[in-house]
Amino acid sequence: MKNERLIKSSQRVKDHGEVFTPHRVVTVMLDQPEIKSALNSLTATFLEPAAGEGAFLTEILSRKLVLASQLSDSIETFEQNSLIALTSLYGIELLVDNTELLVMHMYRVFYQEYLHQISKYHASENKKVVKSALTILKANLVQGDALTGKNKNGDDIVFSEWTLLPVKRGVQKVQRTEYTLEAIRTDGPSLDGQPQVHGSEELTLFDLEEDPEKITPHKFKPVPLLEIFREKHVPE
Repeated sequence: MKNERLIKSSQRVKDHGEVFTPHRVVTVMLDQPEIKSALNSLTATFLEPAAGEGAFLTEILSRKLVLASQLSDSIETFEQNSLIALTSLYGIELLVDNTELLVMHMYRVFYQEYLHQISKYHASENKKVVKSALTILKANLVQGDALTGKNKNGDDIVFSEWTLLPVKRGVQKVQRTEYTLEAIRTDGPSLDGQPQVHGSEELTLFDLEEDPEKITPHKFKPVPLLEIFREKHVPE
């Protein structure tokens, strides 16, 4: 890739060890059999604990959107499949400016493919889809330190599990449940500072052994998949 930037400044390298991964390396890594097989599932979860500006996650999203297109025969099914793909991708980034760019880059990948699908099906843009996509991205891509589990304000890093509920009367609903990173790390799959991937037939990011004394998840009311942006907390 021409003019690919691998560092922003020598000072950032010194202060944070910030070096971006070349796209060719990202491609080689994602083409490894165990990862490539997981990319054949819309719901297989990926967590990048040092996400940067999204070198890995944008490529993973691009590949999942290709799958979403292959599994769709209408713009409506693509809208649902693409949002399902988004709910499976998570990132933590230490630096605030990178976190903002991470969300922007992921949104751009999503929106450009959505526009392509709109053109393909001669359809109109559904604002609900765009709003729901942004809601998911802002929930799943967070600023913080993956090693301490805290963000810049000293608060716990929180991730959302998006559970697809049984389809009723043709409507696919989803329920969001929030867990702290510490709860996931302590009671779920181990996080060792490396990119995580779990296939849909294996563990997911949220396979927790739920001990009520350890885990106090915050649930949201179930909503139609395309109306995630309308969701509200369930009163405790």
